[in-house]
Amino acid sequence: MNLSVNLVTDAEPAAAAQAQLIAQTLMAGFDKHYRLFRESSEAAKTRFEQGDWQAVQQAVKERIHFYDERVAETVEHLHRELKAEMVDDGVWRQAKLFYIGLLTNHAQPELAETFFNSVFCRILHRTYFHNDFIFVRPAISTEYIESDPPAYRSYYPNETGFRESLRQIFLDFGWRRQFADLDRDIEYIRRAVREYLPELPQREVNFQIQVLSSAFYRNKGAYVIGKAVNGPNEYPFAVPVLHDADGRLVLDTIILDPGWISLLFSLSRAYFMVDMVVPSAYVQFLRSIMPHKPRAELYTMLGLGKQGKTAFYRGLFSHLHHSADQFIIAPGIRGLVMLVFTLPSYPFVFKVIKDRFGATKDVDHATVRRKYQLVKQVDRVGRMADTLEFSQVALPKNRFAPELIEELRREIPSLIEEDGPDLIIKHLYIERRMEPLNLYLERAVKAGRDDLVEQAVIEYGNAIRELASANIFPGDLLWKNFGVTRYGRVVFYDYDEIEYMTDCNFRRIPPPPNEEAEMSGEPWYSVGRNDIFPEEFATFLLGTPQIRAAFLKHHADLLDPALWQQAQQEIRGGAIRDFFPYPEVLRFCKRYREECSR
Repeated sequence: MNLSVNLVTDAEPAAAAQAQLIAQTLMAGFDKHYRLFRESSEAAKTRFEQGDWQAVQQAVKERIHFYDERVAETVEHLHRELKAEMVDDGVWRQAKLFYIGLLTNHAQPELAETFFNSVFCRILHRTYFHNDFIFVRPAISTEYIESDPPAYRSYYPNETGFRESLRQIFLDFGWRRQFADLDRDIEYIRRAVREYLPELPQREVNFQIQVLSSAFYRNKGAYVIGKAVNGPNEYPFAVPVLHDADGRLVLDTIILDPGWISLLFSLSRAYFMVDMVVPSAYVQFLRSIMPHKPRAELYTMLGLGKQGKTAFYRGLFSHLHHSADQFIIAPGIRGLVMLVFTLPSYPFVFKVIKDRFGATKDVDHATVRRKYQLVKQVDRVGRMADTLEFSQVALPKNRFAPELIEELRREIPSLIEEDGPDLIIKHLYIERRMEPLNLYLERAVKAGRDDLVEQAVIEYGNAIRELASANIFPGDLLWKNFGVTRYGRVVFYDYDEIEYMTDCNFRRIPPPPNEEAEMSGEPWYSVGRNDIFPEEFATFLLGTPQIRAAFLKHHADLLDPALWQQAQQEIRGGAIRDFFPYPEVLRFCKRYREECSR
């Protein structure tokens, strides 16, 4: 506290005491949040050991709300006990200084700064959202924060031998469940490494293996993340640990390709549960093995979404400072619910819910927002784009193309405010930019690339199947609602009609009672709100011959209600399917044993 006291020596005693109390209240709110966050993350190990996959899903849903609940509690406390809305500007400035003093020896200072911002921005007007009052820039460096226990463990094969070092790595996680055959799996690791690096480099004197101390828990797996250091070279790796059919632990594979390691942390997948004393140390380690992965995405994938938003927001404004292009309307077919714009030099799209929807859309603002929140709570199985949600975003108006300004004024007048040089958008979503699947297919058809058409259609069908197995029905299956990632993967990103599979009623179209009914433009059968007729998918999906041929070759069964009804039955029976965020051909059971029991 000495640093803070010295910074406000000239303050009036009463004001200083009030500022100190505000800072302490904010810190208590954050510390409570992170304690609960760590308890949930630490319990992930027990859930994994017990194979309690239903509890895993429930914990992910509950953890999503931890942050906002603690922010709301703290805001309410400041209003009730300290009349925060009436506090003088000078007191708030002092409160920030006191708070900085509380952060000097804190293990999560960057997260605590973000918590301060979240609470402050719920109390005061956005005109106060600058560095005098909030942490627009970080005040505390996270570079050399010591963690106890250390963020990663080091192993030295030159001293203990390679096999024994590998064995100790997995034993040190202390899982209270037996391995099926750890020595066998370690030998598989050795074989996989030799196949990946046919000419193994000579071991240098500094040869070591560094492994993050906590496993990364997600769905039905625990991922061991580390790197081998040999001379000046580093070799990242990830080892997924799973349960076999008998409930014993197996090392499923070793992922050595940096691209596949990066895909483990794709925002189209569920967040990890990781027990971290110093989260910045984990991010720093992960950046060393994935240098092109933004810090914002790493924090988000570690379950620290608000910190991910903070890092993204700072990166966006840094980019705006160093660029000059304008925001424009995003290419592609205009949506009936969302207005989408982009900055060509920045790989993201910005989505705003329109004030008025198309006549065919039976939803409202609150429903759409609930759908986007739902996506954060489910297993996205690598097939749904994650979104960053922002409120009261001030962007320089001169960076908006005139036609976009007109579109915003026409479509979302209730959500924008023009304040001098700034355009304030009251609520928006931000996603990584992808090429819309309809444009991708159109381009491939025009180029005569039937191979690209077929591969994209295969990916599209696989995306729908995997979403269905995860209890998600996209609602609107039009090609334009899916995108193609830079890795060629098809991902769903339009959520206004998304539903749980178990809430849908998949029906077969009944035969017409007579010829007149069949020729009529109106349906001859009743249609409930959640009724789905898969036979109708062909009408709006398969108008192009090349696309139709590829779809019927690979995914004709998606037009059959029986497939969907079977998927519902499995979900209702409690089945939780395995989804592998790496090619199944990499699995040891397929590479070396030629059979997989799960």
